[in-house]
Amino acid sequence: MLNKLAPKFTVVTVTYNAESTIEDTIQSVISQTYHNVEYIIIDGASKDRTMEIVAKYSDRIKTVISEPDKGLYDAMNKGMAMATGDYICFLNSGDCFHEYDTLWDVVHNLQRKNELPDIIYGETAIVNSEGHFMHMRRLSSPETLNWKSFRHGMLVCHQAFWVRHTLWEPYNLKYKFSSDFDWCIRMMKKAGHIHNTHLITIDYLNEGMTTRNRKASLIERFRIMSHYYGFISTTLFHIWFVIRLILKPEK
Repeated sequence: MLNKLAPKFTVVTVTYNAESTIEDTIQSVISQTYHNVEYIIIDGASKDRTMEIVAKYSDRIKTVISEPDKGLYDAMNKGMAMATGDYICFLNSGDCFHEYDTLWDVVHNLQRKNELPDIIYGETAIVNSEGHFMHMRRLSSPETLNWKSFRHGMLVCHQAFWVRHTLWEPYNLKYKFSSDFDWCIRMMKKAGHIHNTHLITIDYLNEGMTTRNRKASLIERFRIMSHYYGFISTTLFHIWFVIRLILKPEK
């Protein structure tokens, strides 16, 4: 009964030279009014003040590791291997839960369920470096989500996509920029019940590795989509993506 009413969330933050953004993320996690949360920070041996800032909150963080890694997804795999929660949430440095009550609101949203879903997802707000709302994510979450949904693109932000521990598998390190896209598809293929919270769960900082490496990320996504949905189908959908961008440019 306790597991149904109070699922444990593991929040993993991966950092590298993130002194300008890490504190907001930490405070977003440790200030949640829902307390069945473990927090893990995986740092890639930062050379700035990141670890000095993290140390200020060491009594509120279950695990902190700072060592060289093979990139973002290698670090995320480390965090996943240490996680003991019912669900895992990857919250990058600079990203925050939408409100201090976000996790409590999600748990309350689940109360009418007879069992915990395999995947929980929600909406994402885009914010600037000062945390001010800019706009909602261009691709809004579908009412019903399954693994075929991502043939239309990554309709749910990775940070707002929380997977139950029984499904977890490592990220594929052959993808440097879009392994989260591949991972989400794999998780959905294994999932039974996927639950739409209809809540804004994440404030996503309007920058990051994928944004800075957009071309490489899009090439990887095309490869991933071709693998799961077929080359011809993926090509036709990308023609539609171009038309959609012309008709509805990104903000």
